[in-house]
Amino acid sequence: MKIKKILFILTLTLFSLFFNTVSVSQNKILNETGIKMAVKMADSEILQFPDASTVDFDPRGKWNYTPGLIASAMIELWKQTGNQKYFEYAKGYADKFINEKGEISGYKRSDFNIDKINSGKFLFELFKTTGDEKYKKAIFVLRDQLLDHPRTSEGGFWHKKRYPYQMWLDGLYMGAPFYARFALDYEPKALDDVINQFKTVDKYTFNKKSGLNYHGWDESREQKWADPETGCSPHFWGRAMGWYAMALVDVLDYIPENNPDRKEIIEILNQVAEGIKKHQDKKTGLWYQVLDLPEREGNYLESSVSSMFVYALLKATRLKLIDESFRKTAIIGYEGILNNFIKENDNKSISLTTTCSVAGLGGDPYRPGTFEYYVGEPVRDNDPKGVGPFILASIEIGIKINKPK
Repeated sequence: MKIKKILFILTLTLFSLFFNTVSVSQNKILNETGIKMAVKMADSEILQFPDASTVDFDPRGKWNYTPGLIASAMIELWKQTGNQKYFEYAKGYADKFINEKGEISGYKRSDFNIDKINSGKFLFELFKTTGDEKYKKAIFVLRDQLLDHPRTSEGGFWHKKRYPYQMWLDGLYMGAPFYARFALDYEPKALDDVINQFKTVDKYTFNKKSGLNYHGWDESREQKWADPETGCSPHFWGRAMGWYAMALVDVLDYIPENNPDRKEIIEILNQVAEGIKKHQDKKTGLWYQVLDLPEREGNYLESSVSSMFVYALLKATRLKLIDESFRKTAIIGYEGILNNFIKENDNKSISLTTTCSVAGLGGDPYRPGTFEYYVGEPVRDNDPKGVGPFILASIEIGIKINKPK
């Protein structure tokens, strides 16, 4: 199905959402659109990067959060389609780095880098499916890092050892879903620690006026980018909020219904959903690189944050964690992604365009967290930080329709 035809069908279905409940036939259209786009994007990714470890445009490949994100998306697509090639693609990434002892090549525990934990998420599925103990051993290797990972005074994980006393929204996605799944399978008491990460970040980074969370927080107030009173960074970076939204909805998969803190995490998720809806661009349905400054010169609509928000809202409505009305917000956003960020290539593959390649705080060279910094970082096509969430968002449309009310 051509992209233009998909857009036409999706637009008709979107129109009906505003005036009627979604019919069974319309559900089927959305389902087919989402799954076809997920497959098309996944196949394009495999074509461009036959080795999953190189998806971040590094021909050497490495154990890092971006290949882990793509691997997790491929595993979810395998579950939906039954196509083994997506499972094998993810497995190939794990097998390149993990030996029979469960040791991970290139992984250095002493760096205490929370990003390195993210790739552990899909190992649970590999172990469950294959029974190969090396995946379980690697899971425990990554869990072991968190035993001694440096923390703030209230127990929040530093983003990295070289970023002392700092929590970034990104870090919640990198560590919490893995840690929560580990807690569910092996160490139930650790769930309290997982939940505390969200409580801490919410306490110190949420801005009530905007409904958004600042990118980072420095407990020590020593960083140049940190507000001397709050410790927060200056702006609301889109993808940071995207990571955070995905982390909230994913971690709730592993917090049991009878957990007394589950309600508070759901309340935080609803708070985030409101902020997402508030800052959606009315013309395109998308979201900006710097979320609350759409009119400022240099700001632009960005594909990774848009894909992340759509995924988070779709999954949260499917699981009835937020109000069903947010599904309209998500579908408008998904249509915006197809309209503005999907490009058909000459070889019949597709690309996701307009993704910020990277952004952070502090470090060397120094990243000040200013507006000019965020909008000045390079933009590229087929960045895994956009491709992975787009596949997941597309799958979520399919999952929703497969399980109608």
